[in-house]
Amino acid sequence: MTNPILSDWTTPFEIAPFDTIADTDFAPALDAALQAHNAQIDAISGDPDAPSFANTVEALEAAGEQLDKVLSVFFTVAGADSNPAREELQRDFSPKLAAHFSGISSNKALFQRVADLWDRKDDLNLTDEQARVLMLTHRGFVRAGAALTGDADARMQKIKARLASLGTSFTQNLLADERAWFMPLSEDDLDGLPDFVVDAARAAGQEKGADGPVVTLSRSIIVPFLQFSPRRDLREVAYKAWTARGANGGETDNREIAAEILALREERAKLLGYDNFATYKLETEMARTPDKVRDLLMQVWEPAKARADADAETLTQLMQADGVNGPLAAWDWRYYAEKRRKAEHDLDEAALKPYLQLDRMIEAAFACASRLFGLEFAPLDVPLYHPDCRAWEVTRNGQHIAVFIGDYFARGSKRSGAWCSALRSQAKFPTVQAPVVINVCNFAKGDPALLSYDDARTLFHEFGHALHQMLSDVTYESISGTSVARDFVELPSQLYEHWLEVPEVLAEFATHADTGAPMPQDMLDKVLKAANFDQGFQTVEYVASALVDLEFHDGAAPVDPMAKQAKVLEGLGMPPAIGMRHATPHFAHVFAGDGYSSGYYSYMWSEVMDADAFAAFEEAGGAFDPDRAKALEENILSTGGSREAEDLYLAFRGRLPGVEALLKGRGLVA
Repeated sequence: MTNPILSDWTTPFEIAPFDTIADTDFAPALDAALQAHNAQIDAISGDPDAPSFANTVEALEAAGEQLDKVLSVFFTVAGADSNPAREELQRDFSPKLAAHFSGISSNKALFQRVADLWDRKDDLNLTDEQARVLMLTHRGFVRAGAALTGDADARMQKIKARLASLGTSFTQNLLADERAWFMPLSEDDLDGLPDFVVDAARAAGQEKGADGPVVTLSRSIIVPFLQFSPRRDLREVAYKAWTARGANGGETDNREIAAEILALREERAKLLGYDNFATYKLETEMARTPDKVRDLLMQVWEPAKARADADAETLTQLMQADGVNGPLAAWDWRYYAEKRRKAEHDLDEAALKPYLQLDRMIEAAFACASRLFGLEFAPLDVPLYHPDCRAWEVTRNGQHIAVFIGDYFARGSKRSGAWCSALRSQAKFPTVQAPVVINVCNFAKGDPALLSYDDARTLFHEFGHALHQMLSDVTYESISGTSVARDFVELPSQLYEHWLEVPEVLAEFATHADTGAPMPQDMLDKVLKAANFDQGFQTVEYVASALVDLEFHDGAAPVDPMAKQAKVLEGLGMPPAIGMRHATPHFAHVFAGDGYSSGYYSYMWSEVMDADAFAAFEEAGGAFDPDRAKALEENILSTGGSREAEDLYLAFRGRLPGVEALLKGRGLVA
């Protein structure tokens, strides 16, 4: 019988035929795809003809089509709709894939062909894009250890395999802790909670098979509970469970895994001749060095901490007025911050939320993309991997641009957070292919589903990533879409968040779930005025995480990461009532893979640019200025990694920004 993953996909727009794929198809499909890819690599490395861009670099670009199909489908469902079978497959696949790709990067004959082309690059008459792909290919081989020999080469391959297994274990342990814990609520425990929190808790209880409402560790449920529950004892239980993910002892504890990952990363960097992992990792990013990252973060830390310290005093006074003595605790901050917001801005989240319907916010994200870039979105009726998913065809002037898939609701089978990925990336070689892009979020279910303002911002953020994928217009898939420097990849997503705050967007799409009435002008004014509320807290919890990540990797790997984390936070003077946004045992950005290791600062680095980039629209004709939109697409959204990130931003804006726009945008300076 033909394996549906490896067969020709005759579905609309060649979307993966999820309804015909069984978990038992993945392992044989992967084995066949690895075998096919190895044969292609052997043919390239053993080609008797002299190396050329076509028979070496383009041949590498074209190789692995079957493997791409298998991995895109598998990792989509493994992240967004996991089950025990898929988790076991992921544990089996991780070392196998690490060995496969390590074998390619250590293929001496293949590297010699690439190195030969690199040495002759000035004589090859390459286009700018081809020259860029050659540089990235050569650099990728070198940084992967292709030039290593003997014991160093063998050790590098073992390190990569072990890191892959550890990253998978870290992710699955975190998911297991998130899935296992929930706190049942009695009807009395619901007192004081807004209807939308109660509805979300009841829906979560049904999903967990409980007899009544529950609080889970999904951010879309636990954060509103911490904001609104007057029960300090329950807030404490929930908060401690949330922050203990990955640190509960037993088989799912991530602390020893984190220590081993850090040690192996340091060893990997030193094998390649670097002093430490941060120096190695940041070499190819916009920041370039750990010192530049630290300088940026500390410029933000000082005013953010000052704001947070002042806010803590105010919140403590509110708490004491409630008759609660003692210091403000981490499980108190959100509750009293919400009280303060309601008092100072007359803005009630419970009154606001009915105006932020999920479907209307999706419409808003689409409408902004239509006004800016001429995109149109039409629903598609195609089988997808979960009933919660929905799909749209994206067109422009009648021409097919992409397929967009949205998977918005939290469930026990989905890892936490929000992300954008591509089942297929845009390319023109070896054949023209349009992207299939997925946004995955973890919003609470409801009828209708209602978002917090932070949820709505997340939706726009992930759709900004999707636009970066969908509007890509390059030749080679390796530089398509979001294949850019890590500290540049968040620019399009964070920039797109600004359109949520455009008054005319909220005026049109923020309509009441029951009445359909638009958000009243006075509420709209309050929402925009309160947009920077509690930025001391939000900035401190983020920057603390970014600085801990940096210090983990800039120097010798700590034997005890938790002790190192505590030392870094103590040195910063971390406010006691604020926790890291991601503490080490559940810091998946850093430990689930290498993506954001030494790179969690990237959101802040990109924010320096996104504040300045949106100012370019405001300085021109406004948020929907057509010339600025065209420049954004031509210089950033369509270009992928075809040029250095700094050059792309300079082409769009004409200069690089300073940190002042960020501080002003967060309301941390006048």
